[in-house]
Amino acid sequence: MGSPGGERVTAAVMIIGDEILSGRTQDTNLRDIARYLGVLGIDLAEARTVPDVHEEIVAALNALRERYDYVITTGGIGPTHDDITADAVAAAFGVELEEHPEIMAMMRARWGDDLNAARRRMARVPVGGVLVQNPVQGPPGFMIGNVFVLAGVPTIMRGMLEDVGPRLRGGMVTISRTLRVEGSGEGAIAAPLEAVAKAHPEMSLGSYPFFNPEGFGSNLVLRSRDADELARAVADLTTALATAGIEAVREVVEG
Repeated sequence: MGSPGGERVTAAVMIIGDEILSGRTQDTNLRDIARYLGVLGIDLAEARTVPDVHEEIVAALNALRERYDYVITTGGIGPTHDDITADAVAAAFGVELEEHPEIMAMMRARWGDDLNAARRRMARVPVGGVLVQNPVQGPPGFMIGNVFVLAGVPTIMRGMLEDVGPRLRGGMVTISRTLRVEGSGEGAIAAPLEAVAKAHPEMSLGSYPFFNPEGFGSNLVLRSRDADELARAVADLTTALATAGIEAVREVVEG
């Protein structure tokens, strides 16, 4: 559901983990979160990747949660010593951690009395936090303030997102159209693209070059929340390209 008056709603993603920064693990969560938020009309305005360092997580989280409507973190809520996200989030909000009774009950149902210290770490939630359900496996994530703390494992993170979505205030959905220019490089299309961008300052226009065995060119992506304005910009860009002698242009139907 869109927000009243079509106001812009923003979010940031904070990816936590040395394994991402070292290149040992390839992150896909950012892509999935961006797509999920886009459907809700929420602009993903910033993404940061931070190491498993307490002070850096706290500093980044405080900066992001003050700047954007929502922050989604992924990673660092497992049972090992370097899973410190819950500690850092609690510190950022100035609250203590507690073993959440619902998580403890889930764990006892699964493991009985065999709850060692590592497993109990996953039950810790900042005081005032609300659980984010995990439909896949393992303990839930949690929400505190405007921050959602999710698992780093992609399948689990995507499952948790389904419980996050209903809690978010959506905005006006951004729509996009793509013009594919073939056989012309960015140098040739730069001037027409710039002219149209200046004529439609509220829109987003991007050029994404491609090179393949069949040839080269660029996909020109135009984005707006106003369908009529978007249509005018597409028409203007098509005309500007033709005026510049670029006629191998066709619209790509997405989806």
